[in-house]
Amino acid sequence: MNFSQHVPDEVEVNLTPLIDVVFLLLIFFMLTTTFDRNAKIKIDLPKTQSAVAVVENNTMELLIDGKGNYYIDGREVLNSKSETLFRAMSQSLDERTGLPNLVISADANANYQSVVTAMDIAGRLQITNFSMATAQAPRK
Repeated sequence: MNFSQHVPDEVEVNLTPLIDVVFLLLIFFMLTTTFDRNAKIKIDLPKTQSAVAVVENNTMELLIDGKGNYYIDGREVLNSKSETLFRAMSQSLDERTGLPNLVISADANANYQSVVTAMDIAGRLQITNFSMATAQAPRK
C-alpha cells in the first residue's frame, strides 16, 4: 500500500492592496485637513472712534479675556493672582533686551480690576510705555 503524505499549500496573505488603501486614506486626510495657523485667543476689544494700529519690534502683549485670565505673548498665565502675573511678566522681561512697550488687550467684558492689576504690575516692573488696544468702531 502506498501512502502518500499530502503537503498542504502555504497560505499567503497579500498585503499590497491593504498598504495601497492605507496610503490612499493617508493622502486623502492630508489633503482635506485644514490647520488654523492663526488660532489666537478670542477677545472682544472695546470700540473707539479713533483706533490706530501701532506695530513695534520690542512689544510685549498682555491679553485679558472676559473671565479675567491673563495671557503674555499668547501663553496663558497659570492663574489670575497678581503675584503669578508679576512672576510671568518678570520672566518675559528677562527673555528680552531692554524694556518693551506693553500693549494691554482687554476684553470689553473683562473685570476692570484685572486691567488695573495689570497696569499696577507693569508700573512695579518699571514698564512706563504701555498702551491699551481697542477696535475701530463702525462709522455711521
